[in-house]
Amino acid sequence: MFDIDGIIPIIPTPFTPAEEIDWEALDELIEFAIAGDAWGVCLPAYASEFYKLSEEERRQVVARAVAAAKGRVPVIAQANQPAARHAAALAVAGQKAGASAIAVAIPRQFTIPEAGILRYLATILEAIEVPLIVQDFNPGGTSISPQFIADLHRLFPHFRYVKLEEPLLAAKIEAVREATNGEVGVIEGWGGMYILELIPAGSCGVMPSLGLVDLLARIYRLLKEKRMVEAYEVFQGVLPQIVYSLYNMELYHHAEKRLLEDRGVLRTVSVRSAGWPLEAREENHIRFLNSRVLALLDRLGMPRNPAGNKGSDRSARAT
Repeated sequence: MFDIDGIIPIIPTPFTPAEEIDWEALDELIEFAIAGDAWGVCLPAYASEFYKLSEEERRQVVARAVAAAKGRVPVIAQANQPAARHAAALAVAGQKAGASAIAVAIPRQFTIPEAGILRYLATILEAIEVPLIVQDFNPGGTSISPQFIADLHRLFPHFRYVKLEEPLLAAKIEAVREATNGEVGVIEGWGGMYILELIPAGSCGVMPSLGLVDLLARIYRLLKEKRMVEAYEVFQGVLPQIVYSLYNMELYHHAEKRLLEDRGVLRTVSVRSAGWPLEAREENHIRFLNSRVLALLDRLGMPRNPAGNKGSDRSARAT
């Protein structure tokens, strides 16, 4: 059974200073996620710089993640492509590589009516047998409606989850659960910023950054146990880092990789071009926010690197 219940971090793509994929570092990121109590892992998504990867690289990172996970947690293969036929081909490749589910972001470069979205998703669903997670990040307008979600699930029962990222989602989660008789789960995105509100409202999981996986897993468990005050006390320690990193997607890559470096997981923090030209003041603020995350871990008695990988070498830091 594939029943999401927890934190599914997006795995960033680690690069060498020459901007080649660092495959050994990718293995270590999977180990960190598992040791950090992740329910599963997902890649290559926006937080993986998927849009900077070649088609072959996208297939390779999924296969490598499946091999590294060794069946310990589900691997969700993200198959983002503006054209339905290309997204379907990536989805099939992910399924063949051993992914437990496929995730796809609705292409929102231009306005598409729900009839067009239905045709796009139907093409993908007809090509795969594993569950599909539909991500609808739409900063330019509303995301897909509860009725659309229910209709798609009736046509394709293996459409099981929707990942939404807009604020004030609690009522919509309840509406989706009602429209689908609880058969389609709602996953929160946007770094886990709304976790305190949405887990009590019925969200089944969160897809945030990897660097905060263990802390968000702790918050998730506290919320499921209805220990809101304790969850809040942990959450307030990570919220500034989440908010700052999400000012801009390219800034996010710098913040995420530096947090993983400061936690002793990544040795280099390279981001592929084109990217955000990080200024010294931004770097300093990221490092300050990271230091508060580390202090929170220490205060809670949680390891900075639960996987126990060799620490990052500050003298070899790449920017």
